[in-house]
Amino acid sequence: MNAKLKRFFQTSAVVLAGLLLACSPIKHPDSKGDAQIHHLVVLHTNDTHGHPVKFFKDPAPDVGGLAARATIVKRIRGQSKNVLVLDAGDINTGRPESNLFKARPDIEGFNYIGYDAMAIGNHEFDNPVDVLQEQMKLADFPFLSANVRTKQGELLTLPYIIKEFDGFKVAIFGLTTKETEFVAHQDNIKGLVFQDEVEVAKQLVPELRKQADVVIALAHMGIYNSPELGSKRLASEVSSIDLIVDGHSHTKIDAPIVMTDPESGHKTLIVQAWKWGLVLGRVDLFIQEKRVIEYKFEAIPVNLKEVEKKPDGAIEYHVIGEEIPEDPELVRLMKPYVDRVNSLLSKVVGQAEETFFYRGVRKREIALGDLVADSMLWYTKYMEVDFALQNGGGIRADLPKGPITQRSMHEILPFDNSVVVLTLDGATVRALFDYMASISSGQGGFPQVSAGLSITLNPLTKKCENIMINGEPFNPGRTYKVATNSYLAAGGDGYRMLLNALHRYDSSVSLRDVLIKYIEHLGGTIKPHISGRINFTDQRTHSKSMQKAA
Repeated sequence: MNAKLKRFFQTSAVVLAGLLLACSPIKHPDSKGDAQIHHLVVLHTNDTHGHPVKFFKDPAPDVGGLAARATIVKRIRGQSKNVLVLDAGDINTGRPESNLFKARPDIEGFNYIGYDAMAIGNHEFDNPVDVLQEQMKLADFPFLSANVRTKQGELLTLPYIIKEFDGFKVAIFGLTTKETEFVAHQDNIKGLVFQDEVEVAKQLVPELRKQADVVIALAHMGIYNSPELGSKRLASEVSSIDLIVDGHSHTKIDAPIVMTDPESGHKTLIVQAWKWGLVLGRVDLFIQEKRVIEYKFEAIPVNLKEVEKKPDGAIEYHVIGEEIPEDPELVRLMKPYVDRVNSLLSKVVGQAEETFFYRGVRKREIALGDLVADSMLWYTKYMEVDFALQNGGGIRADLPKGPITQRSMHEILPFDNSVVVLTLDGATVRALFDYMASISSGQGGFPQVSAGLSITLNPLTKKCENIMINGEPFNPGRTYKVATNSYLAAGGDGYRMLLNALHRYDSSVSLRDVLIKYIEHLGGTIKPHISGRINFTDQRTHSKSMQKAA
């Protein structure tokens, strides 16, 4: 396991059976005399993005899934009497087991687990509002958002709820990122207004403090380096929130972010549980006289695995922490959806007039690489993206001549990457292009790029020359928007400079789905061709790069 993953799970080494913390009144160094101390367990997820059943997460199979999560929640409920189960939004858009049924399996699974509330995330608007309203009807728990209104001024849904426990009350309110008005499909948000999250919270939280002992924000806003963005801004400007259960940025944490108000000394905790249900976050709050006096946190891995390669080449998978059995009833509930998806993978989505070979994808421009990159550019055109980038190593099979099936899409793009849009300054774009020139032939990071971009790679100087972007020379003084896959956006294949993005937006739409939609957009019938987007200073290499793979 790499060092980052070890750090992430260092708080999760305890076996689940030992997670019990006393629920009866306790003494604490920060407590006030003999006043009763209450113990609240908050279990949380975010950005589950249509992953209702266990799935392959590079490098291992059978991770995550609602059925294993249900087992964990049941155990903890059996140990602690005051338990909340919350989700910070983006239940929509992910794997076909969810997408094909408009997240119905996910919501049914949340119902079975007994979620108490969910924030509305931006991906709840990947469908028209009437679909969202049907999802809210299906749910046994409320979808919360205090800052989404109709243009007539009416709230789209409940802004908050109050949960009563034995001896104390908890207020939970929802916030939806204001970015939704820019990143969602405009047809899906017609007639809606996304108010500033923090300004709404400034008005709401004082009222909630009068009604409850603890105030929790379900904030689909994101965790960023800048304190002026996302949930850090919320915590710094609205100081009386006790806990922010955050989403949107798919952030891994091994400890809460603690924001302290310099005047009152009030501490706000910010937590997030990565993405896709890969972990279940747990926060234990100890409450006395409307004040959180202590907390504990852990991220519980849901059957995540590390890989061991044996000397003979065999591969063994080792579960991180405890292997979690699946709840059999929830497995049964999911089975019809799984069976239906398996039958649908044979669906034909287009026709290839000739074979798109993937041979050479790590050495030169190829038609299949152009197709994948162009699909990302097309999908993100509404965000005014300048160019798209795909790593050659992410393309793993030919697209054979003849019918194009869903299954062939999974073979070509086996990794569950989503499409991400990055805003980069000129210096970062310059570093990006020069890094492309430094990649050795045959490495997985070799670039495949979209139409409108033309570059010349100089392997000797490790510099990129003759950079033309949409007919204009590269301008180091401006910013550029780049569409890529989530693997590269996270610095994969050595693209570390992409971590310096001024802004990043993860569509959470799989690259496979984008490619299918693009083929349909092209009329369903495609033929391989290349256009000289990637050139080399060594003309012999360049000449080879222009040959169609045979």
